[in-house]
Amino acid sequence: MLMRVLSAVIIGIAGLVFGMLGTVVHSATIGPARLPWGIVVALVALACLLTGIRLLNDGRLYTACAALGALVAIGVLSQQSFGGSVLITNGAVGWTWMGGALVIALVTVVWPRSLARTRGPRTPASSTRAS
Repeated sequence: MLMRVLSAVIIGIAGLVFGMLGTVVHSATIGPARLPWGIVVALVALACLLTGIRLLNDGRLYTACAALGALVAIGVLSQQSFGGSVLITNGAVGWTWMGGALVIALVTVVWPRSLARTRGPRTPASSTRAS
């Protein structure tokens, strides 16, 4: 039980770190056309983290802890600081980051188990016939 709680806390911290890094990077652009590569990298990284955790564990606990950590980081960092600056602006990229992270979190946590894990080991049909 202690290992399960400790693992959930560590995975929650990993989600917190991914949420913080994604928030810092989400508004990065490249080139004169200002292509928003940061939002793509941030959403893909969060999706990979949550999907990987979901695929490696049978339950939803660890995925929910990582998703909660990421969403808490995004929520806290979206607030205006004492100096008046914000990391997540009230624009398309900011709303895409917040909404995309929420959708990714919900989909990965709610997604059903894979069929390979729910089925038992398959036996060949020839071994079940009587000779």
